[in-house]
Amino acid sequence: MAHAVVLGTRPEIIKLSPLIREFEERGEAYFILHTGQHYSYNMDRVFFEQLELPGARYHLDVGSGSHGEQTGKMLEGIEEVFGRERVETAIVQGDTNTVLAGALAAAKMHIPVAHVEAGLRSYDRRMPEEINRVVADHLSDYLFAPTEVSRGNLLKEGVEGGKIHVVGNTIVDALMQNLELARRRVNPEDVGVTEGGYILMTAHRAENVDDRERFLGIIEGVNGLAEETGLEVLYPIHPRSRKMMELFGLSPGRIRLTEPLDYLTFLLLESSAALVVTDSGGVQEEACILKVPCITVRDNTERPETVEVGANVLVGTDPKRIVEMGLLMLDRRGVWENPFGDGRSGKRIADILEGVGM
Repeated sequence: MAHAVVLGTRPEIIKLSPLIREFEERGEAYFILHTGQHYSYNMDRVFFEQLELPGARYHLDVGSGSHGEQTGKMLEGIEEVFGRERVETAIVQGDTNTVLAGALAAAKMHIPVAHVEAGLRSYDRRMPEEINRVVADHLSDYLFAPTEVSRGNLLKEGVEGGKIHVVGNTIVDALMQNLELARRRVNPEDVGVTEGGYILMTAHRAENVDDRERFLGIIEGVNGLAEETGLEVLYPIHPRSRKMMELFGLSPGRIRLTEPLDYLTFLLLESSAALVVTDSGGVQEEACILKVPCITVRDNTERPETVEVGANVLVGTDPKRIVEMGLLMLDRRGVWENPFGDGRSGKRIADILEGVGM
């Protein structure tokens, strides 16, 4: 029998890479199933190679579509693969449609589900990610919570305590492993920036980039920060976000737009930034671990630990608050402790799945 590692987006590949490497080192039987939620496996092949990971055995190439269409195609494809393989555990990570489909297909086939990064809650059901993570948690047999806060969320929802394992967050393992790769392979000067001399920005969530008023507020606020500080702003923009910016007739102003960056380049730029402005949950975590101050252009977060330790502040999309909090956070670099663990989460998860852990 083999573990099925089900993934479909680049953040999932990053956060599951420590567990995949752990399986490789132990000679554990496993295979990777790539749903193609964001990119086809062929487009992600370079990503696997860059992170020095083995390729996927199966790739579904479901592509884009409505939530129902995408999830339905994944369910059908995952069920077919699971019917062909002898699956010991279906492993999913995070809160994507891939997670929902992987957990649901496995549960209906009576295959144990392991959810990596279980128990995160924004308590905002308008976000499809919140629905995905809640459903996946309640279908799971192994809930790998990154922190005690996440464990508490699960217990409050009636999840059996014996199923929950606080293991830290695999993003810490991934950053430690992949930052070394980045330093060997990437030169920040190739992107035209100097260390500590820029603000790194990401904005991709539908609730921000599909709403003209919110997107405009973010752009105006970040431009205000650039004017106040004299720092350059680098925004690796997703094609969909660029399309919405053009559709709304928004000018980037002082913000330098770039094509999406490969992961190692982004990681190195993130580690050397003066400030990160984001609406990404994963980037909030990464900035916190890298000791880079962050402001989050959202009204809530499923990573409250980043706010509690002082690494991150929620600013919404009000331009004045973005400037005010951005200036405040610029003086706070690295004055907090990383709340997400010691970089051994992948080992702990592998131990538990082998039955030799906690």
